[in-house]
Amino acid sequence: MATMQQVADRAGVSIATVSFVVNGTKYVTPATTARVEAAMRELKFRGNLVARALASRRTRIIALLFPTVGNRFSPTTSEFFMSAAERASQRGYHLVLWPVDPAGEDLDDLVSGGLVDGVVLMEVRMDDPRVRKLSELDVPFTLIGRTRDSSDLPFVDIDFETTIEDSLDHLQGLGHRRFGLVLENLEGTPMAGYAPHLRVEDTFRRSVAARGAVGTVVYAGAGSEGGREAARALLDADPEVSGVLVMKDDSSAGLLVAAGDQHHPRLTTMVAPGRELGERAADALIDQLDGASEGKPHFLLPCVLRPAESVAAAPTGATA
Repeated sequence: MATMQQVADRAGVSIATVSFVVNGTKYVTPATTARVEAAMRELKFRGNLVARALASRRTRIIALLFPTVGNRFSPTTSEFFMSAAERASQRGYHLVLWPVDPAGEDLDDLVSGGLVDGVVLMEVRMDDPRVRKLSELDVPFTLIGRTRDSSDLPFVDIDFETTIEDSLDHLQGLGHRRFGLVLENLEGTPMAGYAPHLRVEDTFRRSVAARGAVGTVVYAGAGSEGGREAARALLDADPEVSGVLVMKDDSSAGLLVAAGDQHHPRLTTMVAPGRELGERAADALIDQLDGASEGKPHFLLPCVLRPAESVAAAPTGATA
């Protein structure tokens, strides 16, 4: 088994510097920390986790907080988690997925028990009680998402505003002028006020009006049946709608069927930057913990258009 001295020799630093990195007892520049961690990986050095925690009063464990309501673990969520876990490991931390009550009532136990050094909070609502609770508990945290006012909070998020504008640009460029937006129906649930939905709806309504076009918003229930019901509601509200934006993966199939497209073409999608968001969230939190953070990071990343067969030119008469 490799020793600290061997790690120091490999990294070209003193054994004291290796100790500082291993135990987190003193600030070490990110570049030097990276060299030491690379040497540790090459030599398969494994410090004693219990001894490190006792010496530094840190566990080197961070938690990704996820709400304990409904089935909200989507492919994008999985990508957040896996990429954040990989980046945490690269930087000498362990990341755990930790379900929490949407009201944040169980955060005291997680934080006051010293189980984790900091947390990444997901599925953020506009007025999220968990954010207030974390601020009160004075625990380092980063958001994947934004509250109504996140100017004083560290966050990484999808740029939903740009994503909606890009989606409408794509459809309008093909002649569409009557648009629909399908969102998940969260009314009456603990996730009411989910920030991404509110930002998307607000941007959609404002952008459609600014374009002099027609826009209709409907809300879908769970699964394919929810998609079919949403399609019926959308066509009832605007029988001439020709371009539809859907922000609910599990309802897409039902929506296509009920809208009259029986061929299930590959969907044109706005691909979420899940991997980069997870990595940036882990970096933002670990930079706080390691004393390397300069201010509070604000990262907005738009989705990327991936064209497919579900989008075509508007039918004759739809541009009127």
